[in-house]
Amino acid sequence: MPYITIPKQFREPSRVIKSQLFLRPKRLAIFEACLIGLVAGLAGVLLKSGVGWLGSWRVATSTVIPAWILLPSVGLCGGLLTGFLVERFAPETAGSGIPHVKAALGGVNLSLDLRVAVAKLLTTILAVGSGLTLGRQGPTVQIGASLAGWIGHLMPTSPDYRRQLIACGAAAGLAAGFNAPIAGVLFVVEELLHDVSGLTLGTAIIASFIGAVVSQLLGGDSLSLNLRAYQTSFDAQEIPFYILLGVLAGWLGALFTKGIMASLQFNRRSLKLALPVRMALAGLICGSVIAFLPATFRDNTGLREFMLTGEASGITSLIAFIAHFFLTIISAASGAPGGLFSPALVMGSALGHMVGIVQADSLGVGLPVTYALAGMGAFFCAVSRAPITAVVIVFEITADFKLVLPLMICSVVAYLVAEKVDSGSFYDRLLEFNGIQLTKAKAASNTLSDLHADDVMQRRVETLSSLLTFDEVMQAFSRSHHRGFPVVEDGKLVGIVSQTDLANARERNFSGNSLLKEFMTVQPIAVKASDTLSEVLYRLNNYNISRLPVVEGRRLVGIITRSDIIRVESDRLSGETTQGPHPEPSYVVYQTRAPQVGNGRLLVPLSNPQTAPALLRLAAAIARDRNYELECLQIILVPRNSSPSESAVRTTKSRRLLQQAERIIRNLKLPIHTQIRVAHDVPHAILETIKERHIDLILMGWQGEFSTKGRIFGDVVDTVIRQAGCEVILVKWSEKLLATRKKNEFSTVFSGRKYASIEWEFNTEGVDGADNPTLAASDSSPTPETELAPPNSEIPGPELGLHTLMGLHRWLVPIRGGYKQAAALRLLPALVAASAVPEIKLCQVHQPSVAEPDRGELKQAAEFIKRRVSCSIIATSVCAKSVSDALIDLAQNDQCDAIVLGASREGLLKQVIHGNIPEAVARGCDCTVILVRSAS
Repeated sequence: MPYITIPKQFREPSRVIKSQLFLRPKRLAIFEACLIGLVAGLAGVLLKSGVGWLGSWRVATSTVIPAWILLPSVGLCGGLLTGFLVERFAPETAGSGIPHVKAALGGVNLSLDLRVAVAKLLTTILAVGSGLTLGRQGPTVQIGASLAGWIGHLMPTSPDYRRQLIACGAAAGLAAGFNAPIAGVLFVVEELLHDVSGLTLGTAIIASFIGAVVSQLLGGDSLSLNLRAYQTSFDAQEIPFYILLGVLAGWLGALFTKGIMASLQFNRRSLKLALPVRMALAGLICGSVIAFLPATFRDNTGLREFMLTGEASGITSLIAFIAHFFLTIISAASGAPGGLFSPALVMGSALGHMVGIVQADSLGVGLPVTYALAGMGAFFCAVSRAPITAVVIVFEITADFKLVLPLMICSVVAYLVAEKVDSGSFYDRLLEFNGIQLTKAKAASNTLSDLHADDVMQRRVETLSSLLTFDEVMQAFSRSHHRGFPVVEDGKLVGIVSQTDLANARERNFSGNSLLKEFMTVQPIAVKASDTLSEVLYRLNNYNISRLPVVEGRRLVGIITRSDIIRVESDRLSGETTQGPHPEPSYVVYQTRAPQVGNGRLLVPLSNPQTAPALLRLAAAIARDRNYELECLQIILVPRNSSPSESAVRTTKSRRLLQQAERIIRNLKLPIHTQIRVAHDVPHAILETIKERHIDLILMGWQGEFSTKGRIFGDVVDTVIRQAGCEVILVKWSEKLLATRKKNEFSTVFSGRKYASIEWEFNTEGVDGADNPTLAASDSSPTPETELAPPNSEIPGPELGLHTLMGLHRWLVPIRGGYKQAAALRLLPALVAASAVPEIKLCQVHQPSVAEPDRGELKQAAEFIKRRVSCSIIATSVCAKSVSDALIDLAQNDQCDAIVLGASREGLLKQVIHGNIPEAVARGCDCTVILVRSAS
C-alpha cells in the first residue's frame, strides 16, 4: 500500500479523523450529549457532597463552639476566601451563573470552559457551605454549561452546534441539581435558549436524563425530602386560597428581585467595597442572624422539610420567610457564587405554609403541606419567570399528580402578578447591570446559518485528473496561482493535491511518469452543498485552510473560500445582497517593471487625481525609509456578465496617470512598478495584487467619513483591512492643504522654475464590446464633478505632493500599550521627513474611572522617537471620557496639522461595536489623519 502524506493545510487531528470515520453527525451528537450528561451529573454530585460536608461540619461544630462565635466567623472567613478566589481566578463565577450562560447562548463572547467549571464548583462549595443564604442548584447550570463548552472545543463542532452543546450542559446541570430531567430541559428552552428545534430538544433530553440518573445513583434525592410520607389533597373550595397564594408569591417575588437589583446598585454606587470584602460582610451578617435563630434555620434543607411536614407554626414560617428574604438579598448582592432556586423554594414553602394555616383555620379542608409545595412552585416562578419549569420541577420532586392543578393555579397567577409589578426577566436585568444588552433580534452569528455553501460557492473549479503524470501536474501548478487542486474521476472528488504533496513526492523520488493518484491526498476534507456557512467557516478555521471543495454525494459541484464567506457577511452587515455571478479573478492588461532591488514592496492604488501627487510623495518617503519598491495600481471595472480576461478595454487615460506617477517617483530615484487590472470587484483586485506581488505595505486614500451601516471606512477599505496580511495605511488629507486653482490651467511657475503641464484628471473610457464601463475609484474618490476637473492648484502637479507634506509641521500621535509594537511610531520618521521644522506631540488618553497609566511607556516612546528624528517632542497624558473628543480638542488647541492613529486588525474591526474613533476624529477636526493598521 503506497505511503500517503497529508498536507498540513488539509491535515486533521487524529481524534477528529476517528470521530468522523466512526461517528456520523447524529451519532456524534448523541455521544456528546451522553458525555455532557455524565460529566455534568458527576459535577453535580461533587458539588452536593462538598456543600453537604462543609455545611454538616459547620452545623455540628456550632453545637460545640458557641454559635454566635462560630457561625459569623465561618461566614466571614468563607466569604473572604471565596471573594479572593473569584476575583483572582474567575470573575465570571460571581453570582448564580445563569445570566452568564444566557448571554453566551445569546451570542455574547463569554468564557465557558474547564477553568470556569472548576472555579465555580470550588467557590460555590465555600460560599454555600460557609452559611451564605444561597443555593447550589443555580451554579450547576453554569458548571454544566462550562463543561459542555469545554467538550465542544475538544470535538469537531460548528459554532451553532457548540451553542446547542452549551444548552445541553445547562439542562444536564439543572437536572443533576434537582434530579429533575424534564425540568432541566424545559428551563433551558423556556428561559435560556428559546429554541425548540429537534436537535436541541433531542440532545438536551439525553444529556438531562443522564445527568439526573448519575445524580440520583451517586448522590441520592436532591432535596432530601421524604414527601411520600406526607399526604396532600386538593378541593375546589380551596381555589380562592391558591389564587391568594399566587398573588402573594408573585408580589413578594417581584419585590425580592427588585431588592436584589437595588442592593447591587447600592454596592456599586455607595458602598464601593472590594469583592472579597463584600462577600465577607455578607457571610458575617448571615452567620450572625442565623446564630440567634432556632437551630433548624442553620440547615436550609432541614428547614424546608420542617415546613413541609406541617410541624412548624405560623410564627416560625413567618420568621423563616423574613430571614431568608433579606439574607438572600444581601448574599446575592455581594456577588457570592450561589443560586436563588433553593432560597426561593424555602421562601415559597414558608409562604405557602402560612396561607395553608389560614385556610385550615377558615375552611378546614386542605392540608398546609399542599400549600407549602404549591408555594414552592409559585415563588420559584415569580423569581425565574418560568411557569412551566416551576410546575414540572415541583412535580418531579414530589411525583404527586394531586399537586399538578394547585401548582398550575399558583404558578400562573404568580407569573402574571410578578410581570405586572416588575416586568421582564430578572436575568436580563442582571446582564444589563453588567453592561450586556441582549436583543430579541437574531444573533449576528446566525446570519451565516441562514445561507448554505451552494449559495455562495464558486461553481467553476479548476480540477486535475488522477491519471495525470507528475510532470503534467508540475506544469499545471506553474501555469496557475492556485496552491492546490481538487482531483476528480468522472466528476467525482477522489482527492486533492497541493504544493506540499509535490514537495513530498519529490523527496520520495517519484519519477516524472508517476501518476497523480499515487501521491495525492485521498479522502480530503470537504463540505456538502447543503452545509451552512457557519459549518463551512468552522472547518476552514479548525483545519487552518483557505478553501474547501463542495460536494453532493461524491460529485464535486464547486469550491468555497474564506473570501466568499467574508463578502457575504459584509453584505449582510451593510444590508446589501450580492447579485449575479461571483467575481472572477482580475486580469492584468498593462504593466511596467523596474529592477527588483528593494527589501519589500509598497502598493499605492490610484483613483483620485486630486490627491494622487501627495499620496505618491508620502509613499516615496516611506519607501525610501524602508528601502521598498513602489507598485502603482489602476483598476478598470467591467460588468459581472463579462469576463475580465475577455473584455476589451481602453487604457489610454489610466496609462497616462501611471506614467505621470512614474515620472514623480523616478525623479526621486526609487524603483516603481505599474499595472492596470480589469476586474469585477475593486477590493478583490487589490487583494489579488497583494498576494501575487508579495506586497508588504499598502497606502490608500480615505474620505474621512462614511454612511454605510456595519462598515468602518467603506466597502473597499473594510475588505482590505479584514483580509490583507500586510500593513495598511489610510490617509485622509486636510482640505486646507489641497488648495484649488482655476480650471484648465495646466502650467505654472513654482520657485522661479517652469514645469510642463500635468493632466492629473482621467476620465472613464469606453470599453469595446461592453456597455458603460466604469473606472474604479477607492473610498477616497471625490464626487464626479471633482473627479473630472483638473487639480486647480497654485503649484504644479509634480510638486503638489511635496508642498502637501511640507505643510505638515505639528504632528499629534496618540499611543496605547507598548511603544515597541506601535506601528505608527515606527512609521513616524518617514512621515515627518519632508517637514521643515516638525513638532511631535505624543499623548496617552485614559478614562476617569481608570487609574492614570504609567508614564514610563510615554517617556520611552519619546526617547524612541528622539533617537530617530531631530525635532521637538512633547509627551503628555490626558484624562477624558471619549478618546475621539480628547484628540480633537488637542488637535484644535495645539493647531496640529496631522494626527497619526495606530491600531491592530482586530482593533479596527471592533470600531463597529465600540464607536468609530478614526471617523469621529477625521470629522471633528480639519487636519490630515493617517491611520496605520499593523500587519497580521
